[in-house]
Amino acid sequence: MATTASLSFSLPQRILHWLTAGLVFFNLLFPDGMNAWNRSMKQTGAASAEQVASANIHAYAGIAILVLVAVRLLLRQVQGVPAAPAGEPAIFRSVAKISEWTLYLLLLAMPLSGAAAYYLGYKGAGDLHADVLKAILWAVVGLHVLGALAHHFYWKTNVLRRMTVG
Repeated sequence: MATTASLSFSLPQRILHWLTAGLVFFNLLFPDGMNAWNRSMKQTGAASAEQVASANIHAYAGIAILVLVAVRLLLRQVQGVPAAPAGEPAIFRSVAKISEWTLYLLLLAMPLSGAAAYYLGYKGAGDLHADVLKAILWAVVGLHVLGALAHHFYWKTNVLRRMTVG
């Protein structure tokens, strides 16, 4: 992983971050279409056209997340990332690094497990996706947001600013 002398993430990195965040929150907050499809498939073995269309919206958002995260990781390798703020305690720097890579891993595992369940019919992947990974993702996203807010309001660093306005 390359770091740069830049104090901010590049504009493409910031745009990809917020597009990814928007799609992740959309799928976390509005899984109803996929849930209705899944319930119908379990009960009757078939789903209505409306249920399939609703489930497809969830699936397409997941595929978009997978693509955006892949591009983000590529940009990260090419452009690097700003160094951690000097004032951040070492333990929190370690927690930030672990949670950052856990978040990337989850943002890859969630769409892949969802696709395995929806498109390939792997029930275990669906259970992993909807139960285990979803709960872990909520926790890691919460830590991510709390960390950004702690940097902004407690340590008074530019961490939040460099991912918003640059």
